[in-house]
Amino acid sequence: MLMNTAIPRILGACFYYPPQGELIAVLPELAMLFPWTQPELVRQQAQRLAEFEAETLQYDYSMLFEGVGMMPAPPWGSVYLGQENLLMGESTLAYRQFLARQGMATDTDNPEPEDQFGLMLMAFAYLLESDKQSAAQQLLSEHLLPWAERYLSLVQSSDTEHAFYPQLAEMTRLYLYTLQQQLNLSVEAKELYL
Repeated sequence: MLMNTAIPRILGACFYYPPQGELIAVLPELAMLFPWTQPELVRQQAQRLAEFEAETLQYDYSMLFEGVGMMPAPPWGSVYLGQENLLMGESTLAYRQFLARQGMATDTDNPEPEDQFGLMLMAFAYLLESDKQSAAQQLLSEHLLPWAERYLSLVQSSDTEHAFYPQLAEMTRLYLYTLQQQLNLSVEAKELYL
């Protein structure tokens, strides 16, 4: 149950793809698929998330993931891990090499860096499904968790029109925290520049 791949797939898709009604509708199921440390809180959050209409979330999605105006929470690891706060920094290249060693290449319609938060959650799910538990844990401890807390806190404090993405960020933070604790992961300490 701890390594159920539906959770990172669905959360990752929510942090990557534009809002979709079908995806939002399945969020309440996440409460039953994982040993949450606060199951009642997650159940309530998931239920509230499912009440949002995808069409009403387009502006928030654009602001958070496409850069309409000032992007309050850039979803790429290199922005946090590189002193210049740029895309495609050294951390992106290290992550790309890690994916290549796992026989993975990101192939999306969007020409964006692989270290996008949602893509990384989906890559984690793929590694689990490919029975690469050690690599999945390495992805978390070395490539995602060093900056995920900062990113999710910025999403939570973003001035969005609706509470959907801040609430989704809180649920995702609980998910990653639980994984870290249950798997006894030591997160690689990296300096954050944003």
